[in-house]
Parts: sequence; structure tokens; C-alpha cells
Amino acid sequence: MENSIYIAEDEEKILETVQTFLESEGYRVRGFDNGDALFAAFLEEPCDLVILDVLMPGSTGFQITKKIREISTVPIIILTARDSELDYATGINLGSDDYFTKPFSAMSLVMRVKALFRRVRLDRQELQEGRKGEGGELLFGDLRVNRRTKEVWTGRGEALPLTPTEYNVLLYLLENRDRAVSRDELLDKVWGYGKDVETRACDDTVRRLRKKLEDTQVRVETVWGFGFILKEAHP
Repeated sequence: MENSIYIAEDEEKILETVQTFLESEGYRVRGFDNGDALFAAFLEEPCDLVILDVLMPGSTGFQITKKIREISTVPIIILTARDSELDYATGINLGSDDYFTKPFSAMSLVMRVKALFRRVRLDRQELQEGRKGEGGELLFGDLRVNRRTKEVWTGRGEALPLTPTEYNVLLYLLENRDRAVSRDELLDKVWGYGKDVETRACDDTVRRLRKKLEDTQVRVETVWGFGFILKEAHP
């Protein structure tokens, strides 16, 4: 069955253009002129990907993102006309997976959508294979990562609340903890983007992950001009 996508965008031309491009790629697309209508539809029948404009009548895209994240880990892409660091950080911190600033190329958006779906398919495949395999846990510092359930626990026995993207970044860094990992490699392996894709999703997801790791013995250190490496922080 083809993947389903919900889009909330109050600019009719943008909505029609994006919907046409996505449907031409075989996706089932439902368009809404506000986020509240999208959220109501999502409660009745969840989709596989959500695309949200920030400024719409009624609830903002940020508010809808927060509501969806309380009940689902569905991938979310945020659209905004304002290219501000605050907007970008707000969207990423609420749990969106990527961010587009208007005006943007509809084909670029389609490429990102394809990459997100590839990542979701790989996640499901790895989860199924992990359930069949032995072990499944990784230990580092005071963290315990269960690859079968995709849960992360601290040394105090508390679950670390990570979004799917945060979890995938942490897991990839953990599996490659003996070396530094470049930004391009993270974008390729976690997001599924090629090197020609420009996005701040990597840096902002790492920033958000660092904040959640503050009370643990694990740190994501920056290798300047290259990428990141996972380190133990002893108490």
C-alpha cells in the first residue's frame, strides 16, 4: 500500500503544487487549509507523514506538532515563511524531523519525503531483525539502549524521552563510538539525505539530544569542522 501524507497549508497554490508533486510519486495525499482539521483527521485515521505550515488560521504548526508528538512518532516536516533561528529551533525541539523555509522547491520537498520514508522502512526492518536476533542491548556510560524496543534507560532506571530521530542519532553515534562521525554521514545514515542536501536538521537534533543527555554520563562532543563523537563523562 502506498504511503499516506497529510498536509496543512493555508496558501492554496502551495498546497496544490506540493500535493500534485507528491501524488505524481504515488503517495496518497490529503490537504487541509488549517492544522486543526488535519489533527482531527489524524485522530480518526493516522497517516504516514505530516507536513505542517507554521502560520495558519487556528492552531499554529508548532501547536499541532506538539499535539501529534504526544500520541505519535509519525515523521513531521515543518514549513515556514520566516527564516529565523528561533522558528527552526522551536520546530526541531518540539519533535519535527525537518524544516523548510518558503519559498522552496517542491521537488526538493519530494526528495526529503522519499528520504524520510526510506529511513522509516529501514527502522522497521532493523526492528524486525532485532527481535529475531540475540542480545539487542548496548551499554555506554550510564546508558542502556535496547535496540529491540528502541528504548533508552539511564543509570537511575529512568527512561530517556527521545524522539525517533534523536534515538537514531544516538544509536548511530553509539554504534560508531570509536571514531568521529561526520555531519554528511549522519544525514546519509539517519535522515537518508545525500551530500547535496542542505539542512540544519543534523546540528539542531544533536543540540536537542545534548540537552537530554545533560544528567547522564554520556556527551556528544563536536569535532570542529567535521562532525561529532560520543564520549563518556565520568562523575
